[in-house]
Amino acid sequence: MVDAAVPRVHRPVMPEACVEGLAIRTDGVYVDGTFGRGGHSALILARLGSGGRLLAIDRDPEAVAVGRGWRDGRFSIEQSRFSDVGAVLDAHGIEGVDGVLLDLGVSSPQLDDPARGFSFRADGPLDMRMDPTRGLSARQWLLQASDRDIAEALRDYGEERFAVPIAKAIAARCRDAGDDALRTTGELAAVVAGVVRSRQKRPEVGKDPATRTFQALRLLVNQELEELALVLDRVVGRLHVGGRLVVLSFHSLEDRMVKQFVARESGRLARRDPVTGVPVHDSPPRLRAVSRTLPDAAEVAANPRARSAVLRVSERI
Repeated sequence: MVDAAVPRVHRPVMPEACVEGLAIRTDGVYVDGTFGRGGHSALILARLGSGGRLLAIDRDPEAVAVGRGWRDGRFSIEQSRFSDVGAVLDAHGIEGVDGVLLDLGVSSPQLDDPARGFSFRADGPLDMRMDPTRGLSARQWLLQASDRDIAEALRDYGEERFAVPIAKAIAARCRDAGDDALRTTGELAAVVAGVVRSRQKRPEVGKDPATRTFQALRLLVNQELEELALVLDRVVGRLHVGGRLVVLSFHSLEDRMVKQFVARESGRLARRDPVTGVPVHDSPPRLRAVSRTLPDAAEVAANPRARSAVLRVSERI
């Protein structure tokens, strides 16, 4: 069993619904593709028998350090992008699995630590990398990007309607301040807020003006949508028949990708015979949609991060 001394840093979103979606077999093999601080993993292990197995993956070295402190022979964890799930499974001698859970986006410990640079609510270095040892930080990317590059990122990843004026303001700050520009999350948030508030006819209640910009930069820096596209295809190929794919997403771009993927893999988007109207499958369907669940009022009250969550469950056929 997981060591009782392991701290529970935060409550995961919709934990019971996620684990129920996996339809866990006591002797099954499962993957938690986004370990975080182990909230979902602990619940999965509680339902596994002595013959079960759980492999966790996370990009964040701090999360992996927590998992490596767990003492349970059924559990192992690797630091990796979840798009590399195939290589991770191969390294552990696992051919197929009975379920995969993907809790997308940033974890609460990442948001709550100003040093990680994910949040505009507390000032810290403008980083945003899930693995701070790899790739460009958000600040490094902004300093070398053109205003056109920035506008495209804010529009495509953040669905920000003021993408162009925000991008121009950010680029101007970088030109004016040079190497001293955008050192903190607070500085970037202030630049964005100045633009948005000057153009909004009325403020969005309960939403900070910098929300979409920070979301866009985080998705860009961590290549989250590209990673999601890769992992969805790769995990389906490793699921046993009857195995479950459970994906918890937090904004429309992620959920749209998951929805369209399941529709495509279930054959619902197949072309139809022009005469009979019967679907013509270019390849056999691999999934069936099982459920779509939204958090109830009690869940949102207990965990405000759940308010935008969508949980989709599908099954290998």
